[in-house]
Amino acid sequence: MNILYELFGDIFYQFIDPKKRIFIFYLLASFLIAFFWLFFNKKLGVKKSLGKIFNPKIFFSKSSKGDYKIFIVNQVIMLLISPALITQLTIATLFFYHFHSISWLNAGMFAGTTAIIVTVIFTSFHFILDDLSKYVVHRFMHKWHILWALHKVHHSATTLTPMTVFRTHPLEGVLFSLRSAFTQAITISSFVFLFGSSVDLVTVLGANIFVFLFNIFGSNLRHSHIGIRYWKWLEYILISPAQHQVHHSISKDHHDKNFGSAFAIWDWIFGSHHHSEDTDKLILGIEKNPNETTHTLISLYFNPFVEIYKIISKKTIKLKNYFQKKNILRRV
Repeated sequence: MNILYELFGDIFYQFIDPKKRIFIFYLLASFLIAFFWLFFNKKLGVKKSLGKIFNPKIFFSKSSKGDYKIFIVNQVIMLLISPALITQLTIATLFFYHFHSISWLNAGMFAGTTAIIVTVIFTSFHFILDDLSKYVVHRFMHKWHILWALHKVHHSATTLTPMTVFRTHPLEGVLFSLRSAFTQAITISSFVFLFGSSVDLVTVLGANIFVFLFNIFGSNLRHSHIGIRYWKWLEYILISPAQHQVHHSISKDHHDKNFGSAFAIWDWIFGSHHHSEDTDKLILGIEKNPNETTHTLISLYFNPFVEIYKIISKKTIKLKNYFQKKNILRRV
């Protein structure tokens, strides 16, 4: 009974916690942005704009229903396994003591810095480091076959809604939880070490203004059917909703493009940048004609394990053949 209570509490809390992507006011902000985009930019009018935003074919598609189901099941899974995950406090403590062993660093060397400057630097550093780490992990999810087998769950979505962000395999969820724990731990431990008492609980635990701005200005529209595009120059700096929708396209021209979360600059620097296009013409997913079982929970949860098993089996056979050939050549 307690697990059910905690489960419903966690699900409901997602909508009332300002630190969560689907906080009710962030969803409302995204709705308003989408409406104004369609009304003023696309000249659709009130009725057509609202009809496009709340299109039942999108929100009640098989893909979207799969999103809702996996969201609930993942909440249960993370509720059970999260106590066993390594915490950011543990990692931060390890880093903090490691910094003491570095000869050219002194504890509290910037302790005299005013609180407002520390807060600005802390917030900026953490947001940039967090976004860069998301880019790196996301790119590896596409490049390594075993990780791609997991990440395909997210890309199997054929329609996008704000809930698609939760369409992830639990193992990918664990990986990204560890990523988040490391970035937060690195930031907190380094700033506590360098700035000492200047870093207080308000600085460390307070709301991140950049995360707030990212969410209030339509982060939920990245996983949506509203293809808002930025000016070309701005799409070199920030990922537009339409750019992320391009990332979900099955077109070969869009493969391995736009890995960024908030900043497009990482894609620009590392050669994976692609400007937005008319998203109404995009076909989303992994393949043009998805299987009937693509959006079922059995497929979403167990197909990755089958694929990983096949990948490992092939690698094992190749290694076995390699060593057998090597032994034969030695004998000759």
